[in-house]
Amino acid sequence: MTAANPIRVLVADDHPLLREGIAAVLAGQEDIDLVGEASDGREALERFRQLRPDVTLMDLQMPRMNGIDSILAIRGECPDARIAILTTYRGDVRALHAIQAGAQAYLLKSSLRKELVETIRTLAAGKRHIPPEIAADLAAHIGQQSLSPREVEVLQAAALGYSNRDIALQLRITEDTVKGHMRLIMDKLSANNRTHAVAIAVQRGVLEIGTPL
Repeated sequence: MTAANPIRVLVADDHPLLREGIAAVLAGQEDIDLVGEASDGREALERFRQLRPDVTLMDLQMPRMNGIDSILAIRGECPDARIAILTTYRGDVRALHAIQAGAQAYLLKSSLRKELVETIRTLAAGKRHIPPEIAADLAAHIGQQSLSPREVEVLQAAALGYSNRDIALQLRITEDTVKGHMRLIMDKLSANNRTHAVAIAVQRGVLEIGTPL
C-alpha cells in the first residue's frame, strides 16, 4: 500500500485509552489509515460491515460479543478478512482458539509500540504474524490432551475456592467423580496439585480467574 492508497484499519477494544494509543501510533504512518473504532465485539462486526477495512485489530475480551465470536462472524461473511488479535494474554489456548477462528496475527498489547505497524503491513500483504513466544507455547503443547468441558468446570470451581464436596453439589455429581476429574486434570496439565493445575490453566488461557461458576 502507498500514501495514495493506504491500508485501512479498524480497531476493536473496550478500553478507550488503548484505542487512543493505537490511533497515536498509526497517525504518523503515511501508508496506514485508521478508519474506524469499536468498543465491543458486536460493534466491531457492525463497523466491519460498514467499512470493509483491509486489517482489523480485535481485542479478545470485550462485552456483548467477545473477540473470538466476532472473528468467527466476520470470517463467516468475509473469508478473506485480515484480522489480528490484540491481547494482554500469551496463553497458548487463547492463541489457538483465535487462530482457529481465523485470526492471522496475535499481538501482545505489551509489544504494540514495536510490532503494531509492521504487523499491519504484514497482514495487508497477505502474510501471518505469530510472535515467537506464542509459537513456542503452541509448539510446546502440541499433542497434549485438552481438558473436557466438564473438567474445565471442575477446575474453574477449584479456582474459585470450592472444596471437592462443594464442587460435587454445584455440578450434581459425586465427590468421587470430582476427585477422578481432578486426577485427570492434573495428569493432562502435568500439574503437581490442584493449585498448580489452576496456575497452569490460567497461564495457558484455559481459565479466567473471576469467571462465575
